[in-house]
Amino acid sequence: MTLAAPRLPQAGPDWALFLDVDGCLVDIAPSPDAVVVSPELPALLERLTERFGGALALVSGRPLAELERLFHPARPAAAGQHGLEWRGRPPLPHPEGFAALEAPLAAFTAAHPGVLLERKSHGFALHYRAAPAAGAGALALARRLAGTTRPELRVMPGKMVVELRMAGADKGTAIRSFMSTAPFHGRVPVFAGDDVTDEDGFAMVNAMGGHSIRVGATGIGPQAAPGTAARWTVPDAPAFRRWLAGLAGMNAEAGGAGT
Repeated sequence: MTLAAPRLPQAGPDWALFLDVDGCLVDIAPSPDAVVVSPELPALLERLTERFGGALALVSGRPLAELERLFHPARPAAAGQHGLEWRGRPPLPHPEGFAALEAPLAAFTAAHPGVLLERKSHGFALHYRAAPAAGAGALALARRLAGTTRPELRVMPGKMVVELRMAGADKGTAIRSFMSTAPFHGRVPVFAGDDVTDEDGFAMVNAMGGHSIRVGATGIGPQAAPGTAARWTVPDAPAFRRWLAGLAGMNAEAGGAGT
């Protein structure tokens, strides 16, 4: 049975659409490399990009290379690693002490079965979905290690994950950068995310007079869920994908992935 799409803002032709990936376009998986992308999802992104005049971008904590692999052959605009990684821009230099972080992080994962260390070009992530009891220790370790680099790394707790990443960019600044250039400039920004790392993006689009959508928060409608700056909410990622499919004029099942 096809479920009704959630009640979310009425789309306008002048929207600029910014999409988080994990928990929005794809369902959360036990590990980052275990997510499932339905064959229809790249086509959905291409249809949405066409509908909004090219003004669609992925804004994700994942590296750009992973985004391109996941959604091939679609290749929408994208900012990786929370806005630290962009196509065509030279990589940022690592802070002093960055390389020395890997050894204690790897030792922590070895001592806590089920914890996964994700290595990124501009940071690290400790995933403890399979070992919830290790969450407090992971957060404490990340906070201690962040202070050993110059400049200090930023600690970002998320859904069963703690990230250590370079400061100076977040999803809000990534959206602001996109909005300063064509084809995004002059449009109404719309950002959807599901985690605390998306709050910077919500705050930015709110300040720009756009629409912020929390995926997975309680309730549906133009009301902020507890603990979030988002002005709209949708129950889960499948419901959000159905809404996107409706925007693109595709069958409501076209956005389904990895359930």
